[in-house]
Amino acid sequence: MKVQSIVLDLAALASGHTIFQKVSVNGADQGQLKGVRAPDSDYPIQNVNDAAFACNKDLKHVDSTVITVPAGAKVGAWWGHVIGGAQRANDPDDPIAKSHKGPIMVYLAKVDNAATAQTSNLKWFKVAEDGLSNGQWAVDKMIANKGWHYFTMPTCVAPGDYLMRVEIIALHGAQMQGQAQFYMECAQIRITGSGTNTGSNFVSFPGAYSANDPGILLSIYDNTGSPYLGGKSYTIPGPRSLAC
Repeated sequence: MKVQSIVLDLAALASGHTIFQKVSVNGADQGQLKGVRAPDSDYPIQNVNDAAFACNKDLKHVDSTVITVPAGAKVGAWWGHVIGGAQRANDPDDPIAKSHKGPIMVYLAKVDNAATAQTSNLKWFKVAEDGLSNGQWAVDKMIANKGWHYFTMPTCVAPGDYLMRVEIIALHGAQMQGQAQFYMECAQIRITGSGTNTGSNFVSFPGAYSANDPGILLSIYDNTGSPYLGGKSYTIPGPRSLAC
């Protein structure tokens, strides 16, 4: 019975997790796991200095697809509880548990060949972010959109191959250092257009965040238990997004 209890406890801990596993471009779904490097595990990384902090670890789903993204396009990143989406019928934690409030950010790193590029020692720049606005977290919007998070690729990004890193930070336990949960995967993309901007405010992963950054170590709850910072503003971690 004790072993069964431990297994059930572990299952409960895993129940709210998520994986980025699909891209859309101007409304066109690019296909499940096409051009997205993903693990089978939906577990987060909680150490901001983890060596795999760029694109996650134990990647089991990797192919040679490079997704064409015109600069200025509406891009979607689709998240599911496990590979394929729901873990079971009527899964209440698909695409992610409603308790896992937090921001969603998108970074790019220029590479020679997106299909074969390694993820270490890259220079990343942020192209989109969504935190807490009008009483809604970015994760709330993603859940309402059935797993899709949308952003506009900046019109000025220079053409070429990039890794596109999409990241959720779940802040439900972030009042304790090391308990914020980071979910990230990378997509292989090729930007087209006439842009000339090759990025700015570059960061490295790991290295971009500190465990005590104000957007990583905080309580999101007010004194009633509501997870919306009691009307205070939220500071999204990392550099400023690219401005065209």
